[in-house]
Amino acid sequence: MSDKALTTRAADFSAWYNELVLRAELADYSPVRGCMVIRPNGYGIWERMQRALDDMFKATGHRNAYFPLFIPESFLHKEAEHVEGFAPEAAVVTHGGGKKLEEPLVVRPTSETIIYSMFAKWVQSYRDLPILMNQWANVVRWEMRTRLFLRTLEFLWQEGHTAHATHDEAEAEARQMLGVYRTFMEEWMAMPVVTGLKTPAEKFAGALRTYSCEAMMQDNKALQAGTSHNLGQNFAKAFDLKFQSESGSIEYAWNTSWGVSTRMIGGLVMTHGDDTGLRIPPRLAPIEVVIVPIWKSDEERSRLLEAAQRLKADLTGWGGRGEDRIRVHVDAREGIKPGAKYYEWELQGIPLRIELGPRDLANQACMTARRDTRVKAVLPMEGIAPAVAELLHTIQRDMLHAARERREANSVREAISYDRFRELIEGEGAFVYAGWNGDPAVEAKVKEETKATIRCIPEPEFRTPDGPARCLVTGEPAQHQVVWARAY
Repeated sequence: MSDKALTTRAADFSAWYNELVLRAELADYSPVRGCMVIRPNGYGIWERMQRALDDMFKATGHRNAYFPLFIPESFLHKEAEHVEGFAPEAAVVTHGGGKKLEEPLVVRPTSETIIYSMFAKWVQSYRDLPILMNQWANVVRWEMRTRLFLRTLEFLWQEGHTAHATHDEAEAEARQMLGVYRTFMEEWMAMPVVTGLKTPAEKFAGALRTYSCEAMMQDNKALQAGTSHNLGQNFAKAFDLKFQSESGSIEYAWNTSWGVSTRMIGGLVMTHGDDTGLRIPPRLAPIEVVIVPIWKSDEERSRLLEAAQRLKADLTGWGGRGEDRIRVHVDAREGIKPGAKYYEWELQGIPLRIELGPRDLANQACMTARRDTRVKAVLPMEGIAPAVAELLHTIQRDMLHAARERREANSVREAISYDRFRELIEGEGAFVYAGWNGDPAVEAKVKEETKATIRCIPEPEFRTPDGPARCLVTGEPAQHQVVWARAY
């Protein structure tokens, strides 16, 4: 691991991000251009994300299934808007077993088509609905410009797919899952998000409407961290997904799909990282506490390692958090100075460090160091487990608070001119809450001139009361208050 300082965020945010992902050993570049290898440090975070989300999905009635990686090319063509949206990114298999295939197979970019073809096989009556399924899978999208975690040819995700008897049930499902994502992002990732409706130009290909979670990164760009789609009946009609209603009529089902991916790890890095390295929220940290025993002699080493293991046992054995015990590692490596160990653990973002030396042992106390604030404090050994658990809870809460404060400090809510908007977007960046007349041509003009897009039409709680009444660009009466920003 290099001891050269990271490029600072202020000097080059993009270089800082790339260096940090590599040096914190989250991921590495693959021999296949545009693909990544997720290393144990990164995969450990993904496992924590999976576990939390999977519990939340199951609590809302969803069950896991698995569908094939390969999709007949003809399936994509059955829904015109869908194929138009995904055709440029599709990877297609034309040969297998040494022979040309009768029909090319698309490597899964998303699974609506194959899943709804199966739903059509399984559904006959309203009694078969709703179907509430999720799958954890990999997908392939042939991106031209890639960046570790944020945009790669292959990535890991979950995709939920459901079928309902009515529009209102599907709409409630899409909005419920948007809420699940928001809860996860804020309570687990400590990453505040603005939720809202995508414009027709920005919605998912084939959807009736798309809702999204938009997070602000430290360079003031937006990251679309998760989406939930009310697909209407488009895919049901394309794949003959019909059912007999309670009244006896034959109806098309209403579908939803929703997903988040490993790009959330990139979002975590860009929301919380600093010029020293990662800062991982405790709930997602594979290691929450690292204990660093400090010794000078063999006799001290023996006593301190024994004390460190006792301390680890106290922390991991404490039952105050139920089954989710405090995750602790003892750094017993020899030949490495304590300062070098601190540097490594700070780079990797471990939320809390406990330093344990001979004097600490004599005083039956230890020194703690928070990764988020760098604040140090002495804790007595007696009753240390609940004290550490409370400290980790505080770190989690404070990280969310700090990220929310930073977002609001870089959000513009007062009416501004289009010229000032361009200065902001092309300069330090911002979330700009502004009026929009609803014209797609205006939306396209701003995107072409500034690379900013409407991230969403925010839900009421995020809107500015008595917000801009006129369109940012034309000065005409605004149909919507929207959030503009450049995005990843």
